[in-house]
Amino acid sequence: MEISELSCARGDRTLFEGFGARVSGGELLYIAGSNGSGKTTLLRTVCGLARPAFGDIRWDGRSTLALGDEFRRYLSYVGHLDGVQGELTLVENLRAYRCAARGAAFPSPRPLSRGERGTNSSGTSDAEEILDRLGLAPYRSFPAKILSQGQRRRLALARLLVSEKPLWILDEPFTALDIRSCRLISDLLAQHLARGGMALISSHQQFDIAGVTYHRIDLDSLRAPNPIGFATSDSAQLISAGQHPA
Repeated sequence: MEISELSCARGDRTLFEGFGARVSGGELLYIAGSNGSGKTTLLRTVCGLARPAFGDIRWDGRSTLALGDEFRRYLSYVGHLDGVQGELTLVENLRAYRCAARGAAFPSPRPLSRGERGTNSSGTSDAEEILDRLGLAPYRSFPAKILSQGQRRRLALARLLVSEKPLWILDEPFTALDIRSCRLISDLLAQHLARGGMALISSHQQFDIAGVTYHRIDLDSLRAPNPIGFATSDSAQLISAGQHPA
């Protein structure tokens, strides 16, 4: 994915100008910046949920605006809102998301009986395995509305694993998570990148992902009225995890 000369605005106010980056398989792009700098707007623009004021986003050399829904089949987006359906169980939430990601109808709103689990085509056994990995297995048959904020966030991030998309776009993924959960999500990101996946993440927190080298761009350095152009070497750095600029 290549982003060139991107400028984004909110109403009449330009948030940033001249954003440029390239992300290939196995790479992570970390978007930093203060509140109001445009991190969420940038991610929504990449997803196609908002239009840029100027610039171009390309996937495999083709404009994402022209690709439309075809491009969105390659990405999973987890934003500030967790998108969890409180009346559905945890397993049902993941089953529903898997069906939506594949463009299929949700097979059934009811929980599966024990005898139906294990080999069904709706991916229930996979969902339970994912919930176990995220420490949510004890709640798998409970409605999601009972979960704490941090647990709901983990369930939202679990959708990444059932969707099997190459591009993960995550807005503040570590919000409301304790240290153990942050480490777990970092491990999932590392595994995704090791398999050739890509990730675009915004965060106001520093984070470390063992063995992962990533690009960091600070949107504060691209605030208007900065001249349009690619981020400078001070604001776009290839750094190893744990080696953050002063």
